[in-house]
Amino acid sequence: MHATLQRLARRLPPPLARHATDQRLRTLVQFTQFGTVGLAGLVVDTATVYALRGPLGLYGAGLAAYATAATTTWLLNRIWTFRGQGSGPAHHQWARFVAANLVGFVLNRGAYVLCVAFIPLAARQPVIATSAGAIAGMFVNFSLSRRLVFR
Repeated sequence: MHATLQRLARRLPPPLARHATDQRLRTLVQFTQFGTVGLAGLVVDTATVYALRGPLGLYGAGLAAYATAATTTWLLNRIWTFRGQGSGPAHHQWARFVAANLVGFVLNRGAYVLCVAFIPLAARQPVIATSAGAIAGMFVNFSLSRRLVFR
């Protein structure tokens, strides 16, 4: 993907091409991979909410789903997006990932709770709330993961 972006960048008009630095292209590739992993996390998040909303209610299911999705996305980011980056034992990295993403957690679950509480359709179809939460936390989570977890 990086090589394709480099070829495309060479075809940009000169004023734009100078902004397409190798570092920016690498960050774009990483962000795209992070977003792809995020979609997988959204699937895990949503499936867990649907599976647990009966026994735990929407709020309990949302918390359980976040923990499941966070672990899934950490693992996928570790083996794909940030492969070979980061140090220390895996359980320490997982803990740093969860801690660093607490701001994203607040944004993610805050959007989820607001949607479930105030949008009747989101309460009936929680995929709306989990999607809103994923988008709300994505940019913060990418930045913190890149700078604090997988450095």
